[in-house]
Amino acid sequence: METSVIRRSILAAAALLVFAGPVLAQEPAPATTPPAEPLRVVASFSILGDLVKQVGGPRVAVELLVGADADMHAFQPSPADSRKLAGARLVVINGLGFEGWAERMIKASGYAGSVVVVTRGLKPLARAGGGGDHGHGHDHGGDDPHAWQSVANAKLYVANIRDALAAADPSGEAAYRAAAETYLQRLDQLDRDIVAAFASIPKERRRVITAHQAFRYFGAAYGITVRGAKGIGDEAEPTARDIAELIRQIKKERIRAVFVESTANRRLIERIAKETDARVGGVLYADALSGPGGPAPGYVEMMRHNTEAIAAALRVTGD
Repeated sequence: METSVIRRSILAAAALLVFAGPVLAQEPAPATTPPAEPLRVVASFSILGDLVKQVGGPRVAVELLVGADADMHAFQPSPADSRKLAGARLVVINGLGFEGWAERMIKASGYAGSVVVVTRGLKPLARAGGGGDHGHGHDHGGDDPHAWQSVANAKLYVANIRDALAAADPSGEAAYRAAAETYLQRLDQLDRDIVAAFASIPKERRRVITAHQAFRYFGAAYGITVRGAKGIGDEAEPTARDIAELIRQIKKERIRAVFVESTANRRLIERIAKETDARVGGVLYADALSGPGGPAPGYVEMMRHNTEAIAAALRVTGD
C-alpha cells in the first residue's frame, strides 16, 4: 500500500515537470507594465518627441520644448522650459547645430543628466550655400541638420534613442528593444513605399523648390533635386529682389513644383505662383509635426504626407 502511494506521488511529480518544462524553458517576455514613475524625457522638438514615444511607450513621459505646428526658428526659451529640463532624467536633441540654444539653456537649467544627440554616428551633408536658413537662429555651422528627412537616418535616430532609454532605465531594456524593432520594421516599409512613389516619375522631372534648405536629405535619398528658396522661410516681407531671384531660379532650372512649409511665410509663394508656370504643390512638414487633427501627427505620417504631396505635384506637372 505504501509502495503504491509513493509510486503515484513520483508519477504525479514527473507529470508536473513534463508540463512545466516548456514553460520554464521559455524566454521571458519583454516587460510591458510601465514603472510606477515613468522616465521623464524632454525632447527638443515634436519630431524627436514622436520617435521617443514610439520606442519608450508607456514607460516614458515625453515633454517638448518646441511643440507641434511651432516654428523651431522662432523658439525663445522660457522659465517653464528650464523647469522641464531641471525635472528630466533624459534630454534628447538633434544636434548638428539645429538647437543653437541647447547648450546654454541646459547649463542654465541645472540639468545634470545625459544629453542624447540622435545624430551621433551619422555622416551629415554639408549645408548648402545661399539663403534658406540664414537669419533663423540656427547655428548649423557647416552641416545640414535636417537629417530626419531621410528614413535611413531616422532609423539611426531610433537606435540611439533605444540605447539611451535602456541605459537610463535598465529594467525596461527588453521593452525598449522590442518596441524599437517593431518601429524599425515600420520604417523599412515606409522607405520602400517612398521609393515606389517616385519610381514612375522620370528623373529629369524630379525638381522642386521648398521654403528653406530642409529637404536635401530627402532629395539625396529618393532622387529628387530640391532647392531652398531664399526669402520664404522667415517672417520678413519678401523683397522685389527675393521674388526676382526665385523666378529666375525656377525658369533656369525648370522647376516643376514649389512648396510652402507648415511653419514658413507663404506670401512669397503666393506671389510667384502668379508669375511663373510652376505648380504650387501644397504644404510640406519640415521641422515640426502637425497637431493630432492634422495630416502629420507622427513621423511616419509626416513622411507619407510629404511624399504624396511631392509625387502628386510632379505627376501633374509632367502631363
